[in-house]
Order: sequence, then C-alpha cells, then structure tokens
Amino acid sequence: MTAASDAIRAQVTDLMPGIRRDLEDLVRIESVSADPARAGEVQRSAEAVAALFRAERFASVDIVSAEGGAPAVIAHKPGPDGAPTVLLYAHHDVQPENDHADWDSPPFEPTERGERLYARGAADDKAGIAAHLGALRVFEALGDGQLPVSVTMFIEGEEEVGSETLPALLAEHQEALRADVIVIADSGNWDIGEPALTTSLRGLVRVDVEVRTLTHAVHSGMWGGLVPDGIMALTRLLSSLYDDEGALAIEGLHHGPAADVEYPEVRLRAESGAAPGVDWIGRGPVVERLWTQPALTITGLDAPRVDGASNTLTPAARARLSLRIAPGDTTENALARLTAHLEQHVPWGAGLTVTTVDTGEATSIDATGPAYDAARAAFTEAWDGTEPVDMGVGGSIPFIAEFLEAFPEASVLVTGVEDPDTRAHGANEGLHLAEFERVVLAEAFLLRNLGAL
Repeated sequence: MTAASDAIRAQVTDLMPGIRRDLEDLVRIESVSADPARAGEVQRSAEAVAALFRAERFASVDIVSAEGGAPAVIAHKPGPDGAPTVLLYAHHDVQPENDHADWDSPPFEPTERGERLYARGAADDKAGIAAHLGALRVFEALGDGQLPVSVTMFIEGEEEVGSETLPALLAEHQEALRADVIVIADSGNWDIGEPALTTSLRGLVRVDVEVRTLTHAVHSGMWGGLVPDGIMALTRLLSSLYDDEGALAIEGLHHGPAADVEYPEVRLRAESGAAPGVDWIGRGPVVERLWTQPALTITGLDAPRVDGASNTLTPAARARLSLRIAPGDTTENALARLTAHLEQHVPWGAGLTVTTVDTGEATSIDATGPAYDAARAAFTEAWDGTEPVDMGVGGSIPFIAEFLEAFPEASVLVTGVEDPDTRAHGANEGLHLAEFERVVLAEAFLLRNLGAL
C-alpha cells in the first residue's frame, strides 16, 4: 500500500460524517416518483442534489427534464487537460414506502440500528449520490484539489417508475453526457466484505392476461359442470406456463451461462425468505436460474374476493405476468413467444386478451479492458485484497441497455452500495455503514486509477 493510498483512506474516514449527514438530509425528502401527490417532493429532491453540487463548485449544474418526465440533475466539473471524462450516475427518486406499520422506524427518518442506517432511499439510491460526492471530496481535500478526471454527474429522477423519458434525456443532452467511462451506482455487492461488478441483468416483459368464458355471471348450481368459469380457465392457462419442476414451459426463450460462483444453500434460504420445506423450482445451477434463465412471476390477480363471494360462475379473470428474460434475448422475441404460448394453451375456447404493460431489455456487459482493470484493482484495494466477483442480477435495470446504446464506445461499470440484506424496495431498507465507507473508498481509488490511464 502506497502513501498516496493511505492518504485517500484517511480522507475518506475523515469525510464520512459529513457524507452521512448529506445522505440523511436527502433521505428525509419523500421523493416517491410513483406518487403524483409527491411530485413537489421529487422536485425538492432534485433541487437539494443540485445544491450539493453547487457547494462542490461544479462548473455547471442544471436541473433538466423531458416532456412529462421528472427532474434530473446534470453537473460537470473539469479535470486535467487530456484526462478521461467519467459519468457518475445515480437516481434521487425512491420507491413508495407502503405500510408504515411494516417499518421498525419511520421510513423517511434515517435511523441507525446495529451496523445499518434504515430509511427509504438510504441505499437505493441516495447512497449512490452520496458515494459519488464522497469520492470527489477526497480529491478536493488532497493537495491542490484537482480531480484526476473530468466528472459529469447525472442524477435521474424517475428510475423507480421505469425511466420512461430517459431516452429523450439522453438524446437531448447527449454531448453533455458523453463520457469515456460511465459508472452506474445502482446495483450491489456479492456480500458484506465481498465486492462485485455487475456484468449481466435480466430484461423484463410485463403483460396483463384476461380470460373470459361468459358474457355475464350465472348461478353456479344451475350451470356449473357445463360452462367453465373465468377463474378455472385462467388457472389452467397459468399452470401451462410451468412444467412439473417449476421450469418455464414457454418455447423459444433464450438461456445462457452465468458466472462461476457458489451460492450456498444456507445463504439461499436466509436471503430468499423461502418458507421451511419449500423446494426450489427450475433446473440447472442456482445462479443460472437466478441470473441467466428466464423466470415468470404472477404478480397480481383480479378475481372476486373470498370474503363475500357469491355462488356464481365468474365471467372473466385477469392476471399480471412479469417475465424476466435472460441476457442475450430480446423483449420482442420474449413477448412474441409468451403471447404465442398463451394463445396455444387457452382452454375450452375461452376469449383471451393480452395487453403489454411495459418492457425493458436485458443487459450483458463485456467487462474487459483498461477501465474494468482499473475498477477491479480499485475494489481489491478498498476491500483489503478481496477481489471483486463478476455477478449477475436477476432483476432488471433497463436504462443500462439505453446507456450502452447511446454511448457504445464508453466502458460501462455497474456498481452499487447494496448487499444481500439491504431490502431495497421493501420495509426496513437499510444501508450497511461500514460497507458504504468501502464503496466511497473504492470509487476514489477508481477515479485515481482512471486518471492514470
């Protein structure tokens, strides 16, 4: 370890209390992009982020939005002549907190318990903003305050609602956002004490499926046994989507290999929340089933409630299907294959309506080259010799594919502050504070390494 590295480590330790204060101030802003009633809070959040950048003396700081979109912040700070430009991405909007009774502390009041800071957005993804700021502050505090690279901040405001206007923002501000390296701080690490680079993410196709067998409800005693009801037809159709082992039975979807990492059974049980005695579904290595095979979840059902149900045949029933598609597949292919399967398997001549809700492409990153070497060296140094894992993510972050398309010559690094127990999107979302400090340190080392290329 060099004296320069020691100096960076010392600065990160000294800066962490201030970084945490800024994070907590951001977390107290209820920037729930899915809630129209809190659009003012999303705007206030963008203004707070912009104020942080202005306080760091960025050369330019702008709050921007596409038509119908939420406010994003673009800021730029130049580095030495000829240095690479690094785009640092995070998002300031957060998921709804849902039922406050499920939280052990108020969701928008950051609360430390044990090793974690709990609040909505404490990890996903306001900690990404704070980590970027922390890494930059290290160089402000060292020597002449000169950054080793030119930095562009891009803090989005609608990631949690699908980044619908992101393509328009990328097109409108392409020159301002153009960079040699893009660091997307919206993923996580393999475990506490084990860093990772995310190199693949599944895509997403969501559809609503309605099955109709009757023009109106009829008496179940008079017509049951002859006329199929909508729930019966829908459940038969849904069961056709899986084979007896729980693997998808939709033909023509892509499958691929995954990184060669072990996911121990004890850890799987603890992190998945699977009830005791429940068997795993599907076939193949665990990480392939989680990262590089398609998976389909029934996320919603419209049918009469059990309480108050009448003795009638239900005319129609509806389900929302969430299909995660493997890297290497396309949403166009997946939607066509899913629709074809549903049309071929709808039973008893029932009417079928398939409505697309949204889609997002899968991502596979070729994580080779100087920028990735710089990142792996930075992570290894920050985690005291533990090399980062190349991991996949079973979830979907469609905007990464949009960045790759908009800036095909840039190296895209997907990093983050989350760990297996972060509980992002759920109650009691928590940021592991010691791991957060390592993330800030790793990003400072990364900027230093990129500046030396």
